[in-house]
Amino acid sequence: MTQTSNRLLDEVAKLMTDAAGAAQGVRREVEGVMRAQAERILENMDVVKREEFEAAKAMAEKARGENERLAALIASLEARIAALEGGTPR
Repeated sequence: MTQTSNRLLDEVAKLMTDAAGAAQGVRREVEGVMRAQAERILENMDVVKREEFEAAKAMAEKARGENERLAALIASLEARIAALEGGTPR
């Protein structure tokens, strides 16, 4: 009787292990399908990728800094021209 009961328990354990493995496989498959669907939806929404956003943000910050530098340079040149001409700067 112990032999039969052990064999039965072994079979049940094997069945449970197989079921757990199958469930993990199904889970991975569902995750893959959901990820593909989410990517498809985002592509249709014209959402910008994070890398593209960060690159554009960095370019805008650099342009803003350059703009401020050039504005200061123009103001100083206008002041020098006004001083040379004997007028007042704008």
